[in-house]
Amino acid sequence: MAGAPWTILNFAFRPFFLLGSLFAVLAMTIWIAAQHGISWWTLPADITSWHAHEMLLGFAGAAVGGFILTAVATWTGRPPVQGPLLGILVVTWFAGRLAMSLSGLLPAITVAVTDLSFPVLLTILAGREIIGGASKRNYQIVVLLGLITCANVLYHLAPLGIDAISDRAPLYLLLHLFLILITVMGGRIIPAFSGNWLRAKGSTTTPHISPAIESLIIPVTAAAGIADSFWPATPVTGILLMMTATIHGLRLARWKTRAVLSEPLLAVLHIAYLWFVFGYALLGLSSLGAVFPRTLAIHALAMGGIGGMIVAIGTRVGLAHTGRALHVARLTILSYLILGLAVVMRVFGPLTDADSLLILDISAFGWITAFVLFAWVYWPMLCTPRVDGQPER
Repeated sequence: MAGAPWTILNFAFRPFFLLGSLFAVLAMTIWIAAQHGISWWTLPADITSWHAHEMLLGFAGAAVGGFILTAVATWTGRPPVQGPLLGILVVTWFAGRLAMSLSGLLPAITVAVTDLSFPVLLTILAGREIIGGASKRNYQIVVLLGLITCANVLYHLAPLGIDAISDRAPLYLLLHLFLILITVMGGRIIPAFSGNWLRAKGSTTTPHISPAIESLIIPVTAAAGIADSFWPATPVTGILLMMTATIHGLRLARWKTRAVLSEPLLAVLHIAYLWFVFGYALLGLSSLGAVFPRTLAIHALAMGGIGGMIVAIGTRVGLAHTGRALHVARLTILSYLILGLAVVMRVFGPLTDADSLLILDISAFGWITAFVLFAWVYWPMLCTPRVDGQPER
């Protein structure tokens, strides 16, 4: 394609979906090794904070950046971000991951500035395209990317010696901001993709979009996220979280999930969104005093909701934007199943009498295997031109 020196820089989904999947494997391997006492000396002492940050800004950030900069060309009709400019964005992402992996050695200010370069540039590029294309419906995407950048600034304040807020609050803010972003995007693509497939099958049953739910879901989800980040384990927060679980459940119930379960590309989207319902409900119960680790709810949302949605969107976009039919390979279906089992193990395994480290090992192995399979299947697609000979669009 004219303007792009390498195929992988033709469209943002290509480098970021590939790098995100590989990083999902690497970061989880480092994390589980640390649980066995094998920690790399360049990493920070607080390996849990590093793990949470990198799975959000590193892994989820790559996937979100790849999707948004791909979708924005459709939203606005403008040429995609590609070539050297896209290459610079990829370099900032990579530099951020490298700086975070060396944060046990580098000055905190160096780590902060380097790590912030990716979300700052992503926000600028997305804003340029969305605002420049007068795509007012998507201005909220730019705002959310800006807020993710601000939350990342807050994350780096503690290493700089500025203890303005709890050191975990920025991580919870990052989590909830990514959840809101996926709530926005999922609310568009899941019913749209499901409706298109059902109509193609001749079905008169199609997803229903409720204006009342759509007007409430972002404010309610945002309020619950703010409350959970700064005032967890309080009754008000618990009520807000239960309200959020309920409104996500009502939204999903109108998307005709049972009618599309026979199509893996759609089933995995609906199941990933179902983890939003479970996750917010578990987090709400935890805030209301239920006796189980809060981390179970966090992983239901992060691993099941965000991770599951990334795999679901990545596999579909990877097929559609490389000119392939929307039929998943058997290895891709296997990756769906393995990831789903890994999430179930991580969320519900600790409620059993099984050894906690064994539960982490099995869950981490499932996560790693799922993304190895994704990379194995999609690496060739992401690095080679469209198979239909059409220009990328």
